[in-house]
Amino acid sequence: MIKTLTGNYAVAEAAKLARIKVTSAYPITPQTTIVEKLSEMIEKGELEAKMIRVESEHSALAATLGAAAAGSRAFTATASHGLLYMHEVLWWTASARIPVVMAVAARAIGAPWNIHVEHSDVVDQRDTGWIIGIAQENQEVLDMTIQAFRISEDPRVYLPVIVGLDGFILTHTVAPVNVPDQKDVDNWLPPRRQPYVITPESKIVMGNMTSDDDYYMMRYSIQVGQEAAKKVIEEVDQSYGKAFGRYYGGLVECYRCDDADYVMVLMGSWAGDAKEAVKILREKGINAGIARIRFIRPWPAEILREKLYNKKGVLVFDRSISFGNAGQLFTELSSTLYGMTNIRGVIAGLGGVDVLPEDFANEMIDFVNKVEENGKVYDPIKWLFPAKYRNVKIEEVVS
Repeated sequence: MIKTLTGNYAVAEAAKLARIKVTSAYPITPQTTIVEKLSEMIEKGELEAKMIRVESEHSALAATLGAAAAGSRAFTATASHGLLYMHEVLWWTASARIPVVMAVAARAIGAPWNIHVEHSDVVDQRDTGWIIGIAQENQEVLDMTIQAFRISEDPRVYLPVIVGLDGFILTHTVAPVNVPDQKDVDNWLPPRRQPYVITPESKIVMGNMTSDDDYYMMRYSIQVGQEAAKKVIEEVDQSYGKAFGRYYGGLVECYRCDDADYVMVLMGSWAGDAKEAVKILREKGINAGIARIRFIRPWPAEILREKLYNKKGVLVFDRSISFGNAGQLFTELSSTLYGMTNIRGVIAGLGGVDVLPEDFANEMIDFVNKVEENGKVYDPIKWLFPAKYRNVKIEEVVS
């Protein structure tokens, strides 16, 4: 069935189709309408689930973890400072090896106050043990959320999953979305599986003190789960495609990569604008392509090396920055492609600043000219400033 849905409502529809039994969340823009819609579905009797009302995002994930550990398919959602407030519990959830799915409406972090799109909140969670996916558009938001439950609950993985969607650009923008029938999702998504269940009768303690040796091995087990998730994500994408007719490329979507001399690497909704830029560039005689990162954890190193090692250059666009270094995608990718090709990182779009197809194209043209002029380029950070500041002395603006 085709419905016109915001990205947030696409998440809610997916959680309903997955037959979640418990959800807990605290309102924060631009996530709030996800759990508002779930609450409405529960109130109308469309979704047989329990909504746990809590006083903070920290408690929301703690309640979700508790419900999941007790055997329920559980879901939550948050954004920005709410995700940062949850940060401690993200570690506890992954370390518990309990399947959980959480939607994150990617949003800038203050100060100053800003509610528009940025990836800083999502990429800040890279080291917690969660699997982290980022969708491009509303259809993928719905499909990735359904897939996330199967990935998280696979016995080879048993790790929680974040589904990221860009704030306002996706969360509040309406688009046609093909919503599968419930019976078809029931046939595709297996009953919930998890490594253990905590009940009043079970002799299980979660998160207690342990020996240094056992702690070490539990950390190792998370890495094993992450590595296994690479294969599981690819399998789930193929299986979902066969069932519903939509394939996304697994860990990485390659758009006109095969014959490209130069490739842009990025993630999120602005990939659509970058694809328009590829058309502009090819009309100008530059064979450009895109490698869109769908999952930043597990990091798809092997795929990226296979796709990019022989390119003349790779241009990385980050919608976040690790201050004092460079964009996080750039640092990951430059390590992966060490010594293989020319590479530049561009910081752009922070706080919802518009980046147009022409901007992507112009940055690529400048990069290509540098490569052809110098023969070798390693440029970790270049700032693409907002249009209103591009013709002024930046030193005067920030002084």
